[in-house]
Amino acid sequence: MKLSNFNFNLPTELLAEFPAENRDEARLMVIDRKTKTIEHKLFKDVLDYFDEGDVMVLNNTKVFPARLYGNKEKTGARIEVFLLRELNAEQRLWDVLVDPARKIRIGNKLYFGDDDSLVAEVIDNTTSRGRTLRFLYDGSYEEFRAKLTELGETPIPKYINREVTPEDAERYQTIYAKEEGAVAAPTAGLHFSKHLLKRLEIKGIDFAEVTLHVGLGTFNPVEVEDLSKHKMDSEELIITQKACDIVNSAKTAKKRVCAVGTTTMRAMESSVSSQHTLNPYVGWTNKFIFPPYDFSVADCMITNFHTPKSTLLMMISAFMGHDLMRAAYDEAIKEKYRFYTYGDAMLIL
Repeated sequence: MKLSNFNFNLPTELLAEFPAENRDEARLMVIDRKTKTIEHKLFKDVLDYFDEGDVMVLNNTKVFPARLYGNKEKTGARIEVFLLRELNAEQRLWDVLVDPARKIRIGNKLYFGDDDSLVAEVIDNTTSRGRTLRFLYDGSYEEFRAKLTELGETPIPKYINREVTPEDAERYQTIYAKEEGAVAAPTAGLHFSKHLLKRLEIKGIDFAEVTLHVGLGTFNPVEVEDLSKHKMDSEELIITQKACDIVNSAKTAKKRVCAVGTTTMRAMESSVSSQHTLNPYVGWTNKFIFPPYDFSVADCMITNFHTPKSTLLMMISAFMGHDLMRAAYDEAIKEKYRFYTYGDAMLIL
């Protein structure tokens, strides 16, 4: 499989700028891998495809307001700072992306807030676009984090070319988000409403939670034709013993295990035993799944519609088969499904 196998023409009007009015009323394409059939439903109809004892595995990471706007000392130039990863809590060191990158050099100071209540100094050029900042802040660590939250903005993706709204703070977050640490939402989970979760629970569906803090690496473009040469950025992953017990019991009982989202699928495939059971894990993963690939844990998955040449599309191809994926995406474009973060969903059985 080469990068060019994952290119297709995606009309820009199909990139969703806003979420569906109600979380669980986005459209849902249901694909059966055995029969190669495609059905068109609403997301809340997902209920009809699961039975008592089946398990849905959720990524409970929580997005933090990672996008800040500051001004450069002396020139006052407006600089966007995107917080990627905390390197050292005590020293307030962060890996960040800056835009425009060419204007920022080591030693520059950036001021944030109307009262310049937060100052950062550039101390390292970590990558071509990235920098390491040291935030200069006198208060406690808790006060510092509160200040970042106060000044930060919900980091909706760049393709959404509009102002961030108060609604985004709620909708760019799953309703089961708990563990703060992601700079991008696990988007398949955005379709679950409280009401739908309750109905699934009443039907006897079990839930297991894993934590994969989604970084921007998931969305980095693949720039090599030979996929085996692509390197994923590492993301922090936690799988508890409790989650393993729920998933492994379901597999033993021959029940369905559904990965809600590509991040959940990557999380589980990063820690499996030779018997295809899920193992506890605390650490980092840079697993990149592309065809051909044998999946060990989940036998179905929920995902959004992904952009051309993305690592997410490659995983979907590995899971459902390349020809079926192409047929499903052709159908999605024909039927005007909405793509990407705020777009519609797909259930692959």
